[in-house]
Amino acid sequence: MMRAWILPLLLLLCGSVVGARTASGGSPGVAVAVLAVFLLLAGANSPLVFPRSVGALEARRRSEADGRPIVYWRPGCQYCVRLRLRLGRTARRAHWVDIWRDPAGAAEVRAANGGDETVPTVVVAGRPHTNPDPAWVREQLSHAA
Repeated sequence: MMRAWILPLLLLLCGSVVGARTASGGSPGVAVAVLAVFLLLAGANSPLVFPRSVGALEARRRSEADGRPIVYWRPGCQYCVRLRLRLGRTARRAHWVDIWRDPAGAAEVRAANGGDETVPTVVVAGRPHTNPDPAWVREQLSHAA
């Protein structure tokens, strides 16, 4: 669990240090802007941006029942953040599995990607798709129940 928060915490720490040094140099306005950028980066990379994760087995059961895609992801992955942000509100319709929290999910991703934990891996109708285009995923979400 703590591993998911390392990058956001490092971004906050770096932003605080850079902001403090900038402010002590006589540029408080620039310091606030720098800190705001680091806060945005930390927020975008935090697990809070993603919908609540479920286990791989539960996600598969739900997907079989409603036809919605399963998105395997991990915190700190820039491609996962890109997918999540580009999906917007429709992201909540997918079943999200954090592979750092669920060993079964990590195993499924490795099986789909030749032993690599490449994310995001989106499973639609039982077929895995590695790092698909967000527009394609949005289309799959609109076709699901």
